[in-house]
Amino acid sequence: MCQSFLFRTLATSECTPLELPPTILLVPGVAVRFTPPTRTQQLAAIGPTAGLPGPLRRALEPRDDFQAIPDPGPGDWLANHPEAGKTFEQFVRSRPNRPDELRKVLYLQPLGDFRESERPSLDQLRQFTAAFFMMGVRVLPPLDLNKARITKRRNPGSGQVQLLTSDILTLLRHRLPEDCFALVGVTMIDLYPDPSWNFVFGQASPSDRVSVYSFARYDPRFYGQAAPPDLPKLMLRHSTKVLAHETGHMFGLEHCVWYRCLMNGSNHLAESDARPLRLCPVDLRKLQWSIRFDVAERYRGLRDVHRQVEFEDEAQWLDKRIRFIASHD
Repeated sequence: MCQSFLFRTLATSECTPLELPPTILLVPGVAVRFTPPTRTQQLAAIGPTAGLPGPLRRALEPRDDFQAIPDPGPGDWLANHPEAGKTFEQFVRSRPNRPDELRKVLYLQPLGDFRESERPSLDQLRQFTAAFFMMGVRVLPPLDLNKARITKRRNPGSGQVQLLTSDILTLLRHRLPEDCFALVGVTMIDLYPDPSWNFVFGQASPSDRVSVYSFARYDPRFYGQAAPPDLPKLMLRHSTKVLAHETGHMFGLEHCVWYRCLMNGSNHLAESDARPLRLCPVDLRKLQWSIRFDVAERYRGLRDVHRQVEFEDEAQWLDKRIRFIASHD
């Protein structure tokens, strides 16, 4: 696994050709067309579940609650970045970072101005992150960027101020609390990873347990558009989705190719919007193996958070899964 990657680039894979879905062939220098996996391949990616406790086994049973990943359009992620995906068993063999008795808290580090009248609520982001990962989450005081040594530039196309991600990651590495599993920088300022790049949504260094990403491009006003009446709710949904997706990378979750899933890659905002705010059975099993949470308890906590912020579609989906998990064989 690569030690540092951009949220719009392909992380390297440790899969051998025989372990890849047979619909994907990796040939150097040759364009590869992604074909959605079969039902057999999806179940193989989840792995054997016969020996698991009943509630967890049922939570990993897809039924009709998880949609198949569709054929990508010309501008979509998998049309331009064909990925093999990683099965649960391959994930375990990759030895990803896991929380332990010392490093068991997620920290959110706001960077720059985060006035909640115009930005996602940091407390709502904290509550969502705690329910999603079933871990303690703490929000640090906002960092004054005028006092930090972070390179800035003005994007020649948008005219917007941007921050250099490598400088932010260096800064965060020196600010890791002792009990921190991962320190996540969040900002409403646009980002860039290198002078040759136009922008990047974010960048992570999983081995250093630090990452940073921006919510700037999820705000219609960034593009000079008028703010819609439901802007706070819209921004919160975008922000929770990108927060969970990118923090998932810190646990070693790569982009998902098995189902419609929060961990699907995205090349543009419409593709990002199409991702559900939930993990498919493959990635749910990976995260549960890493953190060891009770799946039913996690779903109940997430449902309560979604209902509180009026994400009723997500709450209803969770209600359905909770009922199924609680059923008997």
